[in-house]
Amino acid sequence: MSAPARGVWKWVPGARVAREYEWPWLPRDLAAGLVLTALLIPAGMGYAEASGLPPITGLYATIVPLVAYAVFGPSRILVLGPDSSLAPLIAASITPLAAGDPEEAIALAGVLSIFAGGLCIVAGLARFGFITDLLSKPVRYGYMNGIALVVIVSQLPKLFGFSVDAEGVIEGTQEFVEGVADGETNVTALVIGASGLGVILVIKRFWRRVPGVLVCVVGATLVVGLFDLATRRDVPVVGVLPRGLPSFSVPYVGAADLGHLAVGAVGVALVSFADTSVLSRTFALRHGDTVDPNQEMIALGTATWPAGCSKGSPSAAVRPARRWPSRPGRGRR
Repeated sequence: MSAPARGVWKWVPGARVAREYEWPWLPRDLAAGLVLTALLIPAGMGYAEASGLPPITGLYATIVPLVAYAVFGPSRILVLGPDSSLAPLIAASITPLAAGDPEEAIALAGVLSIFAGGLCIVAGLARFGFITDLLSKPVRYGYMNGIALVVIVSQLPKLFGFSVDAEGVIEGTQEFVEGVADGETNVTALVIGASGLGVILVIKRFWRRVPGVLVCVVGATLVVGLFDLATRRDVPVVGVLPRGLPSFSVPYVGAADLGHLAVGAVGVALVSFADTSVLSRTFALRHGDTVDPNQEMIALGTATWPAGCSKGSPSAAVRPARRWPSRPGRGRR
């Protein structure tokens, strides 16, 4: 293989995937894409709301990062999108400056994404990816379990049909218990949520090839819509969303806000890279693969800064795209 070709594979791993793609993988890829779409849409909108942004920005933030990471990302199974670990940082960076204005919040989040993405690209080119070598295996697993705990605590109130305003796990747990004790539970929402979880667990146990998450999301959507549960039973729903794709433009904010956003971008870049690299390395070890942490930084930045120009928010690795069958001596990336 020539030197230019090796350079392309190094900086654009997705080009090698396209070149070596095998058609027998297509059915499982399509199934994985459907499941991820069903999962990322509600998750992205939920994390956007937790970040102090309109729900539609979470949907926009899943489009560009998904495509960019598929081209530039070194991990063969991860996808990017809005993540629970970034929501508190984004909210802390933009909420004080937005003063309740949704359009201003979108612009601030866009600039934050551009700054954070730029920092990741510069750090990757400067070969600062060695930072991930300082994260031991127990730390990586502890971090993943911590994220899972945060997500569970943050989503429990929504499962019971009400919301809380808490910034941490302890406060969130306390407000959730108080809400249940005060009778804020929406029984209809709880039945729908619990039934959905049951469907996912049963399908995973007995029909592993069936996408349980997709079945749950589609089924719950149909039930709520057909029986008009949002009106009749006060089941919380997102509501009407803007149609069409986002327009690409450089967001504008006042010069006085740039310093605050730059500081926030450092934190967002560090957390998003830690999140992505932990998941990337953990799943790579499970499948006998390796990933280049410097390329991981560049891919994260390449996926993040364009999202800022399409009314999106910063992203991080959110979950494996699928469980690839092991192929001795050969990986997808």
